[in-house]
Amino acid sequence: MAQLSSNLLYTAFVLYLVSIVFFSGAIKAKSADGTKIAPSRSAKIGILITIIGFIAQVGYFITRWIAAGHAPVSNLFEFTTFFGMALVGAFIVIYFIYQTPLLGLFTLPIAVLIIAYASMFPREISPLIPALQSDWLHIHVTTAALGQAVLSISFAAALIYLVKVIDQTKSDKKTFWLEVIMYTLISTLGFIIVSTAFSMANYESTFNYIDKNNAEDQIEFAMPAIVGPNEGELQSEGSFQPLIEMPAIINAKKLNTLIWSLGSGLLLYGLLRLIFRKRVSAMLQPLVKNISADLVDEISYRSVLIGFPIFTLGALIFAMIWAQIAWTRFWGWDPKEVWALITFLFYAAFLHLRLSKGWHGERSAWLAVIGFAIMMFNLIAVNLVIAGLHSYAGS
Repeated sequence: MAQLSSNLLYTAFVLYLVSIVFFSGAIKAKSADGTKIAPSRSAKIGILITIIGFIAQVGYFITRWIAAGHAPVSNLFEFTTFFGMALVGAFIVIYFIYQTPLLGLFTLPIAVLIIAYASMFPREISPLIPALQSDWLHIHVTTAALGQAVLSISFAAALIYLVKVIDQTKSDKKTFWLEVIMYTLISTLGFIIVSTAFSMANYESTFNYIDKNNAEDQIEFAMPAIVGPNEGELQSEGSFQPLIEMPAIINAKKLNTLIWSLGSGLLLYGLLRLIFRKRVSAMLQPLVKNISADLVDEISYRSVLIGFPIFTLGALIFAMIWAQIAWTRFWGWDPKEVWALITFLFYAAFLHLRLSKGWHGERSAWLAVIGFAIMMFNLIAVNLVIAGLHSYAGS
């Protein structure tokens, strides 16, 4: 059953890649009124393949649930693959509302990167720790992920808007920050490439170290340790010696993963700039010339309207109920709790500014981008670097 689950996930991943090709072939078509891109034959094939891939990924989720005996959202691999699945599901629904193939060309690569990113983490099925043995695992985590997925559609639409309206003929703060976004997405791809390379090379280094409870423990690195664990002693001969030792409160292995991601992304981004001699966002600009800026602005806003209450239910209300059951308190200022609150407050401010101050267009798009950055910081940096009660999610 576990093997079938893996095969279904791989099938979904490949189908999403194929669908991106078909969506890219649909971007030249334009409706008569100029409000949206018409669903061409290529777009229809693209959405059909996307739906088949989504069904395959749902099959992965169900078969892994059967094999594990619990909802497969208990670690970083499982949660992130579910997040990617929810993102594709949200895209499919919004596609049939707005019939905008270009949204698939920007949303599906993000989903593919998320699923590929998840696959870099341990995929073994393991028993739930006591704190997770509750039906609230299914309710809290899946609802929070679904809310984040819908909010991510807002980011994809906002990214299309910014690529379209920002003038790439001059260098200013707008072009700089848009390139930062592109670099971040490329860094995820860089991490996948580097992790795969070291995995194929069977690289591994083992350290004895002192953990945050002042106890001796052992940890294995799958990539050369640029940063090492607290009072770490390298046990593997011929392995790379860390340049810096981290305090016990920092998870050195996960921070090392983050450093490799950013470093490989910088190298890959530099190569793209060197080859094409232009900004990455400038390379994408011809793809969005036929899309209506008002249409993608509306998609971005309505995605927040839908995703915000779902996220609030899952990440705050359901989370506090479960925290009371598991830890006998509703709130404990754990890093994940804090960043969930920050995400809630940010999107509440987004809606306030949009409704009461009339923020729309470019300013609204930048807010959607910042909101997505906050969610990704919570998913990646908080899980990979900061130790807390939710640290099991990064295993």
